[in-house]
Amino acid sequence: MSRPIPRSGLRVQLAVVAALVRRALNEITRVPGAAIPGVIAPTIFVVGLSSVFGQADRLEGFGPVDFTTFVVPVGFLQAAGFTGAATGVNLARDIERGWFDRLLLCPAPRLTVLAGVVASAALRCLLPVTFLFVVAMLIGVDFPGVDAVVVALPLIAGLASALACFSVALALRFRTQQAAPLMQMGSFVGVLFTPAYAPPELLAGWLAVVAGVNPVSRILAGVRQGFVGDVSWAETWPALLAVAGLILAFGALAARGLR
Repeated sequence: MSRPIPRSGLRVQLAVVAALVRRALNEITRVPGAAIPGVIAPTIFVVGLSSVFGQADRLEGFGPVDFTTFVVPVGFLQAAGFTGAATGVNLARDIERGWFDRLLLCPAPRLTVLAGVVASAALRCLLPVTFLFVVAMLIGVDFPGVDAVVVALPLIAGLASALACFSVALALRFRTQQAAPLMQMGSFVGVLFTPAYAPPELLAGWLAVVAGVNPVSRILAGVRQGFVGDVSWAETWPALLAVAGLILAFGALAARGLR
């Protein structure tokens, strides 16, 4: 009699996560054309806004930083958003082709499958972030410091993971790539209603209220450290807490969809 395959062994779970991450990264080299838009879009956004609104930093109360430096961290969050949405679209494609149903038969808990899909988003977002960072340095943005980079990278990867959970939940709910606009809208709205284009002090009306309660605003403030002001624990811990909260909330939705 054959022995049953253990579904809860740590080695099996890690192997499944590693295989899913490797598969997602292989898509970049095998189909580079599909990855190019998500890589260059945040950079085009930053360069385009800087060209049109580059004099906005002359407004009273904007602060001593130039507008290009101010919006570069917004581009990082958009890179996380594009990656998270692409993760959900890719999963919906796998569902349509029947590959995901076969994946659920692997000898590992379903939450391990979710962890592998989300971990791939956390790593894939580093590609557009690196591209934007290099371009930002070339066009004159000052290096924010090693401590700022060490703080920003986990926050960006964490936001990509949270938005990947959101997109995965939608993919599991609708089971079609036609839900892609909803996946992209979630990340777009989350970043838009923050102090993305002006300091919080210059926001007014309902936008100031929404930006004040939006958890992505805390993440943006954490990523902006070094670019705008110094790195401090007072800005870092709320950003880490916001990332953790989003991952738990959207992760619970995705886990419910898997069941």
